Amino acid sequence: MTEPTVPTNRRHDVTGESEAQDRAHDVVARILARAGTAVQSSDDGPGDFDGEQFDLEDRAALRRVAGLSTELEDVTEVEYRQLRLERVVLVGLWSTGTAEGAEVSLRELAALAQTAGSEVLDGLLQRRHTPDPSTYLGSGKARELAELVASTGADTVIVDSELPPSQRRALEDVVKVKVIDRTALILDIFAQHAQSREGKAQVELAQLEYLLPRLRGWGESMSRQAGGRVAGGAGIGSRGPGETKIELDRRRIRTRMARLRRQIKEMAPSRETRRHSRRAGAVPSVAIAGYTNAGKSSLLNRLTGAGVLVDNSLFATLDPTVRRTETPDGRVFTISDTVGFVRQLPTELVEAFRSTLEEVGQSDLIVHVVDASHPDPEGQIAAVREVLRDIDGVEHIPEIVALNKADLATPETIARLRSREKNAIAVSARTGEGLGELRELIAELLPRPSVEVDVVVPYQRGDLVHRAHLNGEVISEEHTEEGTRLHARVDDALAADLAAAVGG
Repeated sequence: MTEPTVPTNRRHDVTGESEAQDRAHDVVARILARAGTAVQSSDDGPGDFDGEQFDLEDRAALRRVAGLSTELEDVTEVEYRQLRLERVVLVGLWSTGTAEGAEVSLRELAALAQTAGSEVLDGLLQRRHTPDPSTYLGSGKARELAELVASTGADTVIVDSELPPSQRRALEDVVKVKVIDRTALILDIFAQHAQSREGKAQVELAQLEYLLPRLRGWGESMSRQAGGRVAGGAGIGSRGPGETKIELDRRRIRTRMARLRRQIKEMAPSRETRRHSRRAGAVPSVAIAGYTNAGKSSLLNRLTGAGVLVDNSLFATLDPTVRRTETPDGRVFTISDTVGFVRQLPTELVEAFRSTLEEVGQSDLIVHVVDASHPDPEGQIAAVREVLRDIDGVEHIPEIVALNKADLATPETIARLRSREKNAIAVSARTGEGLGELRELIAELLPRPSVEVDVVVPYQRGDLVHRAHLNGEVISEEHTEEGTRLHARVDDALAADLAAAVGG
């Protein structure tokens, strides 16, 4: 008996599907072979210019403790539980683009998981045009995932996407362990790393925003009502508004969110006061922005000796740091480190940290730090600019693209990025390469004082001469019998003070 023939187009479909599965497995194998991180393994850690780094010990103390299982159990009455990640399996969909693009995304998810304190055991990548409406993965892949979880002893599955509550619950029912999505993972990292009072409030607000639509209960635990005659014949004292347990929890969450918004709003004036004092002194400001782990804090330490925490992990910096430094020609300016960005940054975090991101929108110059050694630096640049576009006023601010980690990047990548990006400079915060050129370009693009003065300042007003050196451009200075002859470019406020001093 001859075997039934398979139509040619069907054979091609089967062959193509098999090849796609093989490529997906190859991607996962490469990721795990590289320890699944986007963090540079060749980084030797903080250098001499990073200061004592006392906070690193505290940061290390936050690492998760082994043995904390997150196996799905009826332990609480709401869906959201504190994430205690330990042994995880990664899951992603490869819907568009190339295998390399899918690899970059899954490798970044592995780096996020490791930053949260997890051990990445394995990964599963499915070639699929759209997510399955029920379980995100197809039914066959979902069963394969359940077998993989059981065989590896994983206690958590992390999905490289934001899952609707229904898909997450359905996938949990199949794999029998905790399932979280990319958004919950990033929120957990932020919760670990927040240090300031404002940072903690912003993270909690983002977590509650994420939690609110995902509340659910088990059995009848969320259906209890306080009104009417309850079981057991209770009457007087038991009647109430008839509010169910889940409605009560939602109301409490909304109340807490409103309180947090008020607290964040109340903290804004102090930051605005500090910013206004810098503006009043006509001190130009530079904001460092960029993808997470691109080396922003290391670059700030190199430029200013700030001693900001440097950790080879994602989202090491959440609280902005502002420091003073000078241009090569002696002008003082401030430079601030800001929170890093990432692909698919949760909208809840963008909204919660909007007040912090104002530091970027009100700066005079943006230094956009890019990890030039990353497999997809163009994708990182696009992700950062997507977030920056939502900040008022950013479109009018000049930008320098600092191609960091140039000592690890290939010359071809550096050349490609420099040809595509205006004001791009190759630098290395670790070796100091290109920092002199970066300082020169910062001095060139910072706004210059607009008023030219040529006056004789009385010696008793030496403070005005000092201000001219700090915030202006001194063209010439000569000491005469009447006072200091000063030829300089200064801002409007200092020009007015000089005119009053000379006139007096």
